[in-house]
Order: sequence, then C-alpha cells, then structure tokens
Amino acid sequence: MQIHEIPRDYKGESRILYVFSIKGLIYTGIGAAVGGLFYLILSIIGLQAIGIWFVLIFGGIGFCIGTLKMPDSKRFKITEKTGGEAIDDVIKRWFKFKMQKNKIYVYLKEETKDE
Repeated sequence: MQIHEIPRDYKGESRILYVFSIKGLIYTGIGAAVGGLFYLILSIIGLQAIGIWFVLIFGGIGFCIGTLKMPDSKRFKITEKTGGEAIDDVIKRWFKFKMQKNKIYVYLKEETKDE
C-alpha cells in the first residue's frame, strides 16, 4: 500500500485572525500610524475623541488599500485598465509614473497584411 500526498491550498495560510493577511496588517498599521499623528495633534488641543476617529478611519483606509482589489468594470477608464489588480499595486505604479515626470515609452509594432 502506498501513501499519496493530497495537494493543499496554501493561499490562506498567511492569514492572521482570518481577516488580516500579512500585507493587509502592515497597511492597516501604517494607516493607523498616520491617524495616530492626527490623534497626537488633536489630543494637544483636547479633542481625543476626534483623534480616535482619525486613527480608525486611516486604519480602515490602509486595510482597504492592502486587501481589496480594483473592480473589473468597463464603466470607468481607471477600472477598465486596472480591473482585478490590487489597489496598492495601482498606487505604486501611479507614484512611479509621477516620479518619472509623466513619461510614457511606447513600442509600436507595425503589422503587415499578407494578401
């Protein structure tokens, strides 16, 4: 009798608390840290409650950027070109594009028709 290995899907193995992947947790932490800066500024003024909301909102934005994907829709130009890609990858490419001062290099291949 032989032993056969059953293939396992390791895709969900890197999840922490089922909701957070490692990447999502990092982006949530970064967003909460940015919100924490607002919390520190607002706590000096005496508005800690509003500062906590800033931490929660920026943490939520960070979670969305790290976890969600762009919707695949033909309705808008941005979703038509980036549909199904991670939001953080789209933001990284946009930032890289802006750092290159909006230069686009296009290679055109001329097609010939055989008649």
